[in-house]
Parts: sequence; structure tokens; C-alpha cells
Amino acid sequence: MYSLLFELIVDLFGIFFLLYGFAVIVIYMSITALSGLELMEQAKKNKFVDYKDVITTPVAPGVSILAPAYNEGKSLVQNVRSLLSLHYSKYEVIIINDGSKDDSIDILVKHFDLKKTDYAFDPAIDTQPVKAIYRSKNPSFSKLIVVDKENGGKADALNAGINVANQELIACIDVDCILSPDSIIRMLRPFLEETNRRVIAVGGGIGIANNCDIKDGTVVKYRVPKTLLGRFQVVEYFRSFLLGRMAWSRVNGLLLISGAFGFFDKELVKKVGGYFPKTVGEDMELVVRMRRYMEEQKVPYKVAFVSDPLCWTEVPETEEVLSKQRNRWMRGTIETLQLHRKMQLNPKYGVTGMISFPFWTLFEKNAPIIEFLGLIYTFILICMGEFSAVYFISLFVLIYFFSVMLSSFSILFEELSFKKYRGKGELRKLIITVMKEPFFVHPKLMLWCIKGHWNFVKGIGGWGEMVRAGFNNVK
Repeated sequence: MYSLLFELIVDLFGIFFLLYGFAVIVIYMSITALSGLELMEQAKKNKFVDYKDVITTPVAPGVSILAPAYNEGKSLVQNVRSLLSLHYSKYEVIIINDGSKDDSIDILVKHFDLKKTDYAFDPAIDTQPVKAIYRSKNPSFSKLIVVDKENGGKADALNAGINVANQELIACIDVDCILSPDSIIRMLRPFLEETNRRVIAVGGGIGIANNCDIKDGTVVKYRVPKTLLGRFQVVEYFRSFLLGRMAWSRVNGLLLISGAFGFFDKELVKKVGGYFPKTVGEDMELVVRMRRYMEEQKVPYKVAFVSDPLCWTEVPETEEVLSKQRNRWMRGTIETLQLHRKMQLNPKYGVTGMISFPFWTLFEKNAPIIEFLGLIYTFILICMGEFSAVYFISLFVLIYFFSVMLSSFSILFEELSFKKYRGKGELRKLIITVMKEPFFVHPKLMLWCIKGHWNFVKGIGGWGEMVRAGFNNVK
């Protein structure tokens, strides 16, 4: 009896894995098709948009750029100068020094001629105490505001910046990111072109600056990173931004805007209480909370995405640092889905509840566990003598070539849309990376994400130290 029950359970698992695999193929092919349509539509819009008009139009909203900084003294001056040179008139740069233990404040005071001011602001969102607010005595740096506060983490620092911000929109970025000079005007397009819905947030494309040439705060020559892990993340970012987020934006189901670069409606952010400091996935959690609020208020809205690579960041190229990052990303995903589980399969929340949430639960949160169970299932079949080598090899080849095809489509979309990697051999390196990824990178990612699940269950939190190597080719 027990053996029959065991065989039944094994058969049911086999059916589940078969259906799950079929669903993965159908869904990701649909995502690829939707992203292709959205990319073509955005390309058409770009042909007819004169972004110079956005700079001068009186109806264009103002933007407050919020950049939290913790122990960034070595590169802070260059990064601030880059932010102050963006091509837009109606914006301010707010640097939030989040209790740095280095000489960040002294460096900023010296280079930008800062002095403490009695700056009035509305502390609508609770944060760690603000010690001082600085403005420059030099008119050339009139757009710069520096907030010095007690340490509270990135979310708390952003909340302090939101309290100080004067403009209608807030742009939340990592202080060490490199922004394209026209990044603001391109990110404003969705806010200006929507007439029937309120645009509550806009995400922007993010590129990887490792091994690129940087001059005057701008990427001038694009190269893929030297390491396999670095090149893998280039392909991964293509998949994430040019496939995933483009498709979800098209159906208005986007749940995540990268914390490295995103624009938000300040009024709504304040209304929902700002960033939630008790999660390590504060960027995703804020977007979900804003969507939840709009659905409950029954107000038409949109979370948009601009495909242009407007922000360039450094990614980890060592297993130690990358594993901590992926562990944190997984814990942040789980926390957000847990906090807003009321939305799961709830028709009251429209596309968010009925499509986006189930997708993130099955194919983002639980995918590593299902993959791992699939390996255990294969081992059990071998032990039972039910293992079919022909079936296994056929399935493996199908999965492998589907993975390669999906990644190749993302590279194709980048090449057709932006053509950033024009150097000799750059595309060849990316194609080789695509072919190596399933063997040398993906298994590690699966284990790091499973560890994220385990740490969440055990209550092990925190960001983990994200050590950055720094940009090497700066001129």
C-alpha cells in the first residue's frame, strides 16, 4: 500500500513538473512577444518626440533627485558633479548622508562651499534625526542640498530626502550610478503623455558600467565586463529590462522599479507612507503598496517603463558579493509578497492581483525551490529504476535551447534598439556567455536564492556588505 502511495506521489510530482515547464515556456514566449511590441511602440514615439521641447515647456514637472550616501567619500564629489550637470532646468539634487563614518560631509562642504542653513521642511515621514541641512554659497551649485542625518539605512535616508524635496516628482537613485545627461527628460515622457491615467512611477533601463570608459561622469565607450559573472549580468539585465519589464509595462502589471533609478509621484509616495525601512526590498515594496492604494481607491493609474539605458551602475563580479546580493533580493521579494498577500488572486486588485502576483510567486519567488525539487525528483527516479535517459536528455536539450533562445532574443532587442556594444568581439562574448550560463552560473544562483529562502525562515536579515571595486576606466 505504501509503495503504491509513494508511486502515486512520484507520478503527481512528474505531472506537476511537466505542467510547470510547459507554463514557463508559454509565459516567457508571451513576455518576449509583448516586449517586442512595446519596444517597437517606444521606438516610434521617440521618432516624433523633440526632447528639447520638454526642457523648455512650462508644464513639465520639477524633479528632486534623491541620492543616499553611506561612506562614499572617495567618489562622492565626482558623482555629485555629474548629477549637477544633467540636461534639465527644473530639478534639484538632494544628497542624504546617512550617518557615514568617513569624511563624506567634510569633503562635500569643502568642494561645494556648503554651509548649514535653517532649512524648513515637512517631516511627514518618520525618519532617524536630521542633524543638519547644507546649501552652497556658490550660485553654481544652487541646485544642491545636502542632508546630514543619523544612520537608518537606505529606505530611511530616502524618506528623509522625500521630506526635504520641493518638486512634484522624486527620482531615487544610487549615488554611485552614472546618469545619461538626458535621463530626466526621457523619464518624464510617460508622465506627460498619459491623459486618462495617473502615472505613479516610471522605471528606467539600467546598464552595466564595469569595464566601460567613463569621461566627465558619462559612459563614452561600452565594453562587456572581463569576468563571466560580470558578462552574465549584462545578459541578465537585458532579459530583465528589455524583456520582462517592457512586457509588464505594456499590460500595466509592473511590480518592480529598480532602486538604482526610478521616478515617483511624490504626493502619492507621501500618502502611502514612504519607503518601508523594515524590508530589504524597499524598492519593490513601495511600488506594490502604491499600486495597492490606487486599486483600493479605484483610481486609473499606470506604472511605466522607459527602455532606454539611462543609468549605468557597477555590478559585483565576485561570487561572495553577488551571492549576498541575490540572497537579499530573494528575501526582499518574499517580504513584499508576504506583506501584501491580501492581493494574491484577488480580483479587486485587477492585473496586479490576478496576474502579476501569481507570476512573481510561482516564477520568481518559488522557481529556485521548484528547480531544486526537480533535481531531487530525478534522483528518486534513478533510485526507483524509472529513469529514462532518452527522456531526460530530450528534456535537458529542450530546456537548454529555450534558455539560450530567450537570452539571445534579449541581446537581439538590445542590438536592434540601442547598439551600445559595437566593439570587436563584444557580441561574440555575450553569445558565449549565454551558452555557458546554464552550466556555470545558473546552478549557483539557484543555491543562493534557496539560501535566501532559508535565511528568511530563520529570520536572518540585513543587507550584507556590498563591496564595490569602483570604476577603473575613468578619464
